[in-house]
Amino acid sequence: MNITIIGIGLLGGSMALAVKEKYPKARFFGVDASVVHGQLAVAKGLVDEVLPFEQAVPQSDLVVLATPVNTIINLLPTVLDALPWHGTVVDLGSTKETICAIADTHPRRAQFVAAHPMAGTENSGPGAAFRELLPGKNLIICDREKSNPDSLTLVESVFRDIGMKLFYMTPSEHDLHLAYVSHLSHISSFALGLTVLEKEKDEQAIFDMASTGFSSTVRLAKSSPAMWAPIFDQNRQNVSRALADYIQFLEQFKAAIDGQDLSQSYDFMNRANVIRRVLDGIEKR
Repeated sequence: MNITIIGIGLLGGSMALAVKEKYPKARFFGVDASVVHGQLAVAKGLVDEVLPFEQAVPQSDLVVLATPVNTIINLLPTVLDALPWHGTVVDLGSTKETICAIADTHPRRAQFVAAHPMAGTENSGPGAAFRELLPGKNLIICDREKSNPDSLTLVESVFRDIGMKLFYMTPSEHDLHLAYVSHLSHISSFALGLTVLEKEKDEQAIFDMASTGFSSTVRLAKSSPAMWAPIFDQNRQNVSRALADYIQFLEQFKAAIDGQDLSQSYDFMNRANVIRRVLDGIEKR
């Protein structure tokens, strides 16, 4: 099997490493706009060689789109045009409605599978890739009924073989849920980072006083703006709705603190503590 990874970064590179272990005879081609990224991907063993798009895609059984989501919507029609008749393309984007709408307009839509691995770190690029990123995590597949059986089975088999758990949603369900459980947390982290940097101009003081709690909360602020700005834009209606809900709770919490209403403050935190039970249940699955 020939597999092409377009966008050899954290997700694409980590997927390649995991799949290589399960499919040792597969050959991996890399396509990347950055020459440096391509060289590093080969040096790290993420791909066997880097090829131009026009050479890699036509000889691929599976093409993986692991670029930022704004690039995916531009690339997808071109990939479908160049794909061999037996080939399959899967995307790993964090939004799905826009990508699936673009796919729906193409005559070869059935060779496309819309997927989103629920995994990542705040780091980016091929140097951040590691084999353990995807195994044990969840994979969401959208509009599976629009993919032909062979393409769907191939994608499901590859991700199951590397140890991922599969779930199915509509694109609208995916984007709404992700706005709350992923996109909002990144915005919160970016905003917290900006708040602290603006207030505390002395960076050394921040470093000296930052606890593990602060570091873990603001960790996502190190994420790539090139990846996240298009995600927020493509999912802007759901993200705006999630932000409005979040801001409402922040304002209520502020009012409780300003009014020295300890019982209300305690109630907010006590209700939020329920998340512990939810997260413990998720980890036990």
